Amino acid sequence: MIKEQTLIQAYRIAQERYAEFGVDVDAVMKVLETIPISLHCWQGDDVGGFEKVGAELSGGGIQATGNYPGKARTIDELRSDIEKALSLVPGHHRLNLHACYLDHGGKSVDRNEIQVCHFQSWIDWAKANRLGMDFNPTFFSHPLAADGFTLTHPDPAVRNFWIEHGIACRRIGAAMGRQLGTPTVTNVWIPDGYKDTPADRSGPRERLTDSLDRMFAEPIDPRVHLDAVEAKLFGIGMESYTAGSAEYYLGYAVSRQKLLTLDAGHYHPTEMISEKISSVLMFCPGLLLHVSRPVRWDSDHVVLLDDELLAIAKECVRSGKLADRIHLGLDYFDASINRVAAWVIGMRNLLKALLIALLEPIGTLRDAENRMDFTHRLVLFEELKGLPWAAVWDYYCAQKGVAPGMAWFDEIRRYEERVLSQRDSACAGGTRELMHKD
Repeated sequence: MIKEQTLIQAYRIAQERYAEFGVDVDAVMKVLETIPISLHCWQGDDVGGFEKVGAELSGGGIQATGNYPGKARTIDELRSDIEKALSLVPGHHRLNLHACYLDHGGKSVDRNEIQVCHFQSWIDWAKANRLGMDFNPTFFSHPLAADGFTLTHPDPAVRNFWIEHGIACRRIGAAMGRQLGTPTVTNVWIPDGYKDTPADRSGPRERLTDSLDRMFAEPIDPRVHLDAVEAKLFGIGMESYTAGSAEYYLGYAVSRQKLLTLDAGHYHPTEMISEKISSVLMFCPGLLLHVSRPVRWDSDHVVLLDDELLAIAKECVRSGKLADRIHLGLDYFDASINRVAAWVIGMRNLLKALLIALLEPIGTLRDAENRMDFTHRLVLFEELKGLPWAAVWDYYCAQKGVAPGMAWFDEIRRYEERVLSQRDSACAGGTRELMHKD
């Protein structure tokens, strides 16, 4: 645990160092406090969902790997884990929920029949925890998605089923936004595509356009609900062709004025979504960023404080549109480590990246650039890398009642011993060590 006196002294030094560059650290922390991150529910149970007792979702390009003990098995367990994770992260944030996490009360409900009542307990829980909510239709792991096609299916009956599911999800998302007083972003991603080279590339995209247009036909007040569409390069079982490609959805989002979702793992390995942000904002009404960490493409690893995360955060801050046109969410599912810790690591790292970005003297940098003084710009970029942002982060955490440094990990260990280990019979019997103890 960092001593309070040491923490304050380090912060005062950081204040002075950043003031030399014209940066008001206290003002930066106030801005950081206003930036919500949407925490993805599916990290807590390996994209399992609660549609059927004992059933787990998989397929459609979705695969969680690892078998670390303590996976959430019920809605109550998942909510408990989310509450624990959020208690270790400064600020007020959001929950990103998939449709397969409905609270059906023990009654079977197919996806085209879901209603607000099946998510009311989630809305009430979010309100009690001062959380906004975002939403996702679940277009995978269903008998009518078994052949790999949903909104592009050549069978109109199957296609209509998924259109109905999408319409239902938009209405549910609108109810979430209306009740919570903050607009819900409902994000559409489908896994449709071919494993091998198709004979017809246009047909599925023509059907997708018709399906999306029908799904989005009902106007919804943007003050309570926003639509987003998400592209992907390829998925498991659809390596050769994906109907919802980057080019397709960029065109659709611009022509229909929808939010475009940029997922860090959904592009070629040499592409970076940080380089796309400014271009997309020129023509789309807004952006949803799914912050992930691809390793050998879309493997959805826990987010690290790496170069691309810093670049994403800096592009968001420099754009000046973070408050009203950019929506931030995490998207990964690692079952090889403690799932609650995975949430906390990713959330804290994204907030750290945003803090570093906010601490940039952007006015000075732009002035140097506009004067064509690229030497001064480069010197500033390099000098900023060594400034004591970590001291500001620790102070910010302490001010918000959240453990600075690594102290939060002690609480994760206690939670695992007290709660998570009891979900695994082997661990409950003391036959398996959950975490390495120092």
